Amino acid sequence: MRLVSGIQPSGNLTLGNYLGAIKQFVKLQDELKDTEFFIFIADLHSITVPQDKLKLKKNVRSLAALYIACGLDPKKVHLFIQSEVPAHNQLGYIMETVVYVPELQRMTQYKDKVKKQQEGIRGALLTYPALMAADILLYDADIVPIGDDQKQHLELTRLVGERFNSQFGDTFTIPEGYFSKSGARIMSLTDPTKKMSKSDDNPKSALYLLDDISVSKNKIKSAVTDSDTTIKFDKTHKPGISNLLEIYSAITGQTVKQLETLYQDSNYATFKNDLANEVEKLLLPIQQRYNELINSKELDHILDEGAEYARLIASRKIQKVYKRMGLTR
Repeated sequence: MRLVSGIQPSGNLTLGNYLGAIKQFVKLQDELKDTEFFIFIADLHSITVPQDKLKLKKNVRSLAALYIACGLDPKKVHLFIQSEVPAHNQLGYIMETVVYVPELQRMTQYKDKVKKQQEGIRGALLTYPALMAADILLYDADIVPIGDDQKQHLELTRLVGERFNSQFGDTFTIPEGYFSKSGARIMSLTDPTKKMSKSDDNPKSALYLLDDISVSKNKIKSAVTDSDTTIKFDKTHKPGISNLLEIYSAITGQTVKQLETLYQDSNYATFKNDLANEVEKLLLPIQQRYNELINSKELDHILDEGAEYARLIASRKIQKVYKRMGLTR
């Protein structure tokens, strides 16, 4: 069985990204023991909008290092950069010949981005779901970890995969979505009614995995709460402290109820200080491992090995696709 997942290199990851997704994903490599993992940095997807080339190059390497630092095991996972496997582009174009324009125009993310951008819209913004389908079908993925916002993309992948199989013969495995146990939904530290986002204009709103530890601790200590000092979970009336309780719970494994009991005779300052120390214990080893990797030959070796294996599997598939379509001498 195979699992495929791609990650866009779109800047620094937050504690919300880690607790809500990465931590859960890292668990899968141990839970799904008979599954071959293909994890790639989706740099080709990032260029549907303008990018600074030096920043993009840095983000690609940084994201690879960060995922390994967070627990992705290169012995269990084939980690590679999408653009280093040419078959992604090749099958992406083939999928463009299979999918219909109205199907692409119906994609929610495309419609949302067009509303925001309006001018200078690139063709790739419309066609990238075809490349996304290729990313998955190329490796005959059985399962694809997805969230609710990615259901539509997986449905399109299944549609074009089945359409190709119907027109040219059985070629692709049709993947199923894998909904892992949902991770914690971490909210902004300055506005706990909004999700923590790496693109937030206020730097105090998000805890970044690569923040200096003292900065992270200060962000926790200055997080928005309320005038009532009771440490109780109540998202409606106490969204700030409720968010901090969820962060504490997700980091330590203690339930929110256990934390409420533990701090029933305490105050916000003590609670925040203890949480800040837990954040430090979580982030310090991640940052240490990241710093070991970021400029190392070890990271290059991991990415080289991942790309080499991915190219082997992908090239076999693209040759089969070409043969099925009559694109061979």
